[in-house]
Amino acid sequence: MPVRVRFAPSPTGPLHIGGVRTALYNFLFARKHRGTFCIRIEDTDQNRFVPAAEEYIFESLSWLGIVADEGPLNGGPYAPYRQSERKEIYKDYVYRLVESGHAYYAFDTTAELEDARNKYKSSGPDVFQYGAKTRELMRNSVSLPPGEWEKLITGGVPFVIRLNVPADEEIRFNDEIRGEVTVGSSTIDDKVLMKSDGMPTYHLANVVDDHIMKITHVIRGEEWLPSAPAHCLLYRFFGWDETMPSFAHLPLLLKPEGSGKLSKRDAEKGGFPIFPINWKDPESGEISRGFRESGYLPEATVNFLALLGWNPGTQQEIFSMDELVEAFSIGKVNKSGAKFDIEKAKFFNQQYIKTRPIGTLREFLEMRLEENGTPYSPARIDKVIEALKDRVTFPDEFYTQSLYFFSQPGEFDMNVIQKKLTPDMASILKEISSGIRAMKVTSASGDFKELISAVMIKNGLQPGQAMQLIRVLVTGTTTGVDLMLTLEILGPGEVAERIDSALLKLTQ
Repeated sequence: MPVRVRFAPSPTGPLHIGGVRTALYNFLFARKHRGTFCIRIEDTDQNRFVPAAEEYIFESLSWLGIVADEGPLNGGPYAPYRQSERKEIYKDYVYRLVESGHAYYAFDTTAELEDARNKYKSSGPDVFQYGAKTRELMRNSVSLPPGEWEKLITGGVPFVIRLNVPADEEIRFNDEIRGEVTVGSSTIDDKVLMKSDGMPTYHLANVVDDHIMKITHVIRGEEWLPSAPAHCLLYRFFGWDETMPSFAHLPLLLKPEGSGKLSKRDAEKGGFPIFPINWKDPESGEISRGFRESGYLPEATVNFLALLGWNPGTQQEIFSMDELVEAFSIGKVNKSGAKFDIEKAKFFNQQYIKTRPIGTLREFLEMRLEENGTPYSPARIDKVIEALKDRVTFPDEFYTQSLYFFSQPGEFDMNVIQKKLTPDMASILKEISSGIRAMKVTSASGDFKELISAVMIKNGLQPGQAMQLIRVLVTGTTTGVDLMLTLEILGPGEVAERIDSALLKLTQ
């Protein structure tokens, strides 16, 4: 069968970066096998539905270049792609299970279920599980006489529909990452398939939709591994064994220190993003910072995520999306969790900035200069970017590290000034400034170095004794782009003006 995969997020809040990785792996797998990548919104839990979450999901994926072939935005042969719009489909299938005896009605109230849990807790270490050992003790269509439970239904008593898990069976399935998995049915509870509001749970809806939509591979997070045996039972009970998709359960993303699942709290504590783009909580108004707003490029973020749990088997680290498609294989995904190393994300961002064309980087600097009302010469922009591109990690640093190229410093590193700006040195610097102002050749930084060296040697000093001081007078700071390159970009006239202006201010 042609490969068909799906990413099925729930619009219950912002899309965690682990969910983005799941979407990416599905996308890469589909493209590798010239298959179809679907997005299906699993919004059956209306109590946890969060407005704007669906829009956020699509904006996040679009920013990263993860585009669906089928889904709510662009339709497809199996529309609708929102589960809330497929409610009647699930009812038909769940009642088939009831008729075949593979599912049953359960009328237990919340209080009754809580009472059963408390009784188990008080009688021993076992945790209550609604299943083969306990269903006869509860209020359902298995334990009650037919006439009695039918009367409850006709009387409008709320009910759910549960999976009738067989006792003492071994359920086997193959996981593309973990190999053969065997689970005893006694460990599986009679999962709710249809809630009292008529909405299906994930367990029913995802199996029905995957079958209808002809999904061939289910690539999802490790947290769904315990539910896979129940899903296998559903495929068997529906008679869909032959078309059951292959499973691949992805490893967890771990905290940077390697212990425990990565959470929003870990991100806040560590000061790094955990969502693809900014998320504003509809209720509190709190903003959780995303990779995009933190200055990460989309291609760098994709590269970083791809290698969180997947090993290409080579030394290559930098991959374009096309190269990822070519190299990707589910069989090379690790079983163990992947440490979330934000320093590695910064490394990728730095590498992608280095290789980006000057024209696209220009936009970052021009936008920030204009936002802050900083005057600039368009002719100088490209030279500044070229000088900085190997030094920055985030696009915004083109602005923060280049301000001295566009305006004279208002403050100076006084440690250097107090130690080195003697009256004699001030006199020598004025001589250097005069020489620079008279320079005719301005294209080579070597001209500045030769002039400064000549003046210093003439005054019996080493050229290096003036370099740090000149940098501070011209830029205000002791760090930055190579001094000679800085002087070349500014040009003789502006360099001389800055030295004279600074000397006037600092020697009065």
